[in-house]
Amino acid sequence: MDFLQPVLDGFGVVLDPGNLLYCLLGVTVGMLIGVLPGLGPAATIAILLPLTYGVEPVTAIIMLAGIFYGAQYGGTITSVLLRLPGEASTVVTVFDGYQLAKQGKAGTALGIAAVGSFVGGTVAIVGLTFLAPVVAGFALDFGPPEYTALALLGILLVATISSGAKIKALIAAGFGLLLATVGRDTFTGAERFTFDNLSLADGIDFVPVAMGLFGIGEILYNLEERHRAAKAPDSVKNVWPSRAELKTSAPAIGRGSVLGFFLGILPGGGATISSLAAYAMEKRSAKDPSRFGKGAIEGVAGPETANNAAATSSFIPLLTLGIPANATMAIIFGALLVQGVTPGPDLINSDPELFWGVVNSMYIGNILLLIMAIPLIGVFVRVLRVRGAILAPITALITLLGAYTIRNSMFDVVLVVVFGAVGYLMKKFGFEPGPLVLAFVLGTLLESNLRRSLLVFEGDLFGFATRPISGTLLVLFVAVAVWPIITSARNRRRQSQRVGANSSSPATDDAGSSDASESSTQKKENV
Repeated sequence: MDFLQPVLDGFGVVLDPGNLLYCLLGVTVGMLIGVLPGLGPAATIAILLPLTYGVEPVTAIIMLAGIFYGAQYGGTITSVLLRLPGEASTVVTVFDGYQLAKQGKAGTALGIAAVGSFVGGTVAIVGLTFLAPVVAGFALDFGPPEYTALALLGILLVATISSGAKIKALIAAGFGLLLATVGRDTFTGAERFTFDNLSLADGIDFVPVAMGLFGIGEILYNLEERHRAAKAPDSVKNVWPSRAELKTSAPAIGRGSVLGFFLGILPGGGATISSLAAYAMEKRSAKDPSRFGKGAIEGVAGPETANNAAATSSFIPLLTLGIPANATMAIIFGALLVQGVTPGPDLINSDPELFWGVVNSMYIGNILLLIMAIPLIGVFVRVLRVRGAILAPITALITLLGAYTIRNSMFDVVLVVVFGAVGYLMKKFGFEPGPLVLAFVLGTLLESNLRRSLLVFEGDLFGFATRPISGTLLVLFVAVAVWPIITSARNRRRQSQRVGANSSSPATDDAGSSDASESSTQKKENV
């Protein structure tokens, strides 16, 4: 009963009219942002950060969380109707969702996605409710060495598991760590990389970095990439799936819920990896894999369930360990810090109203999404007709105004513009901004805890291996770092063996034909 009381108190927090309103606002904005290709939840949360300063921390995080998991369903609409993923996590939905739409079953695909999203999100919230206190209790044993090892592992996982080239992800993460060192040294007071600029003496604030990379950078990139204007259909009919379709999709929804929950907990996992893994699992377990890519309902149900489950479970490492699992979680982490809240093992005891208020708001938010998703499809279809050339300048103006209102500083506006250009160039040359932001957020945590640990161990790096938790985390770090090298070497060896086998076959044939020729010549001579 002692465990249930804070949970019940959390429902009292979220049922406050003001918090309910912000929850509704968050999921509605999230769905809308998911519909607009390119402008994802990370960019939206970064842009809206200044608007959260005037409200209570729990209210602000409820809204930002609603934007995150609401966007997962919104991206489904464009994937199904336009063959254009609204979110990275809905890329695989294009394969079968669009084929269903061509068969006149767009409503069925969107309906089953809504059901799967609700089930996956709800299963993940239940898991979050029971698992988060266990993780937080375990993490109370964490000291500086453990946090150092965990931050290192988190940065490496994000850089190696994220989409795109691994080398580019590692370079982006290294640049993020470098940015985290700008400002005064917290131990000695010496200035680092400030170039005698007083505005940089206190370091680079997280908000302008996030607003520039994910706001201005995404806007510029999407304006350049949006060459073809997709035409939205006039209407979508028969949205609610039939009983037979629900029965066919039920196993995929069940598997996607479990898979998405566990992959969402991992740093670098998140909704995108979960949806890809769920699609692969459904195709592999299907009796007739050839149906996939031609309109298989399981190809929509599994990934859509998994990405919503992962979006919810990624709050576990954020709230209990203070480690963001993906770029969007890093921005929410920054929002918590700006609100004066430090995520970590003590949060569940020091601020239970915020912890359980945010967790329980997801129950309400998922119900609101299920209720709104189907009736609002017509509205979102109309939104798809709005030209990007109209939306982009308005969004950029809101971003710059928001950056100025944080501290009434033009320097912050300059930072947003600079990082906007950096974000555009990164996207242009294939660098994902996610590893940079995560490394920037974790950089301060890594540096401070590493230096504290070295003070405790008197400079002996082997001290990390003497503690069970930090030693285990470092072993995992080495395994994650070495495994791609081993895999790459193994693949090269197999490839060279195949090349060698292929090249030896013609030689054998030539030798055989030569022997046959010599034998024939000998016979003629004998005759």
